[in-house]
Amino acid sequence: MVSPSTPFRPTRAMMLAAGLGKRMRPLTATTPKPLIEVAGKALIDHGLDRMAAAGITDVVVNVHYLADFVEVHVSHRSVPKPVISDERRQLLDTGGGLKKALPMLGPEPFLLMNSDSFWVEGATPNLELLIEAWDEARMDALLLLAPMVNAFGYDGHGDFFMTPNAEVRRRKERSVAPFVYAGVAILHPRLFEGAPDGPFSLNTLFDKAIEAERLFGVRMEGIWLHVGTPKAIREAEAAILESAL
Repeated sequence: MVSPSTPFRPTRAMMLAAGLGKRMRPLTATTPKPLIEVAGKALIDHGLDRMAAAGITDVVVNVHYLADFVEVHVSHRSVPKPVISDERRQLLDTGGGLKKALPMLGPEPFLLMNSDSFWVEGATPNLELLIEAWDEARMDALLLLAPMVNAFGYDGHGDFFMTPNAEVRRRKERSVAPFVYAGVAILHPRLFEGAPDGPFSLNTLFDKAIEAERLFGVRMEGIWLHVGTPKAIREAEAAILESAL
């Protein structure tokens, strides 16, 4: 256990890589979305590289669609060291996939990342902002939230509001919220107490944490790039080039 005087840093993570990637067709007809390249690197490697820089040593990667391709790809990595959570027989959605993987993630809070989470960093790496803000006494989940004004390729109405003390509230129907969930979070395993078996959305547990006043957010720095369609890949690469210039 970490002593009270030592800031907690997660060493384990979950990479969600089992989705079907339907909006990315026709590219995903033969290539799983996590392996589609943006700026010369597979989406999943962008995320895994950021995990490694943040001190993550072990990562659980769930697989379903074109699972063999993803499994072989990540097997070549040593940092973070990958372990596969196999969902070939049944796709379990975000919540169900995480619950299945909990025994491999251990009892401590862990980092969660969608395999297509993609951004251009600001002054401070966003995983560092997330880790520094984690407070186990107050939080069951801490989300990385991208301001809508800095979200490229996203055409939704936002997901959340954030109070002055960083508590998160969900957007109501027919309204617009200033923040969108960037697909990155720190979660405590206790969030899954009483969770159902089989497929279910992680949003169910986010709502439970909101009711308990234990869901918090961190404002992302830099630019969040929603890489959801083939067109969005070109837009993301253009944004990366513009940022570099």
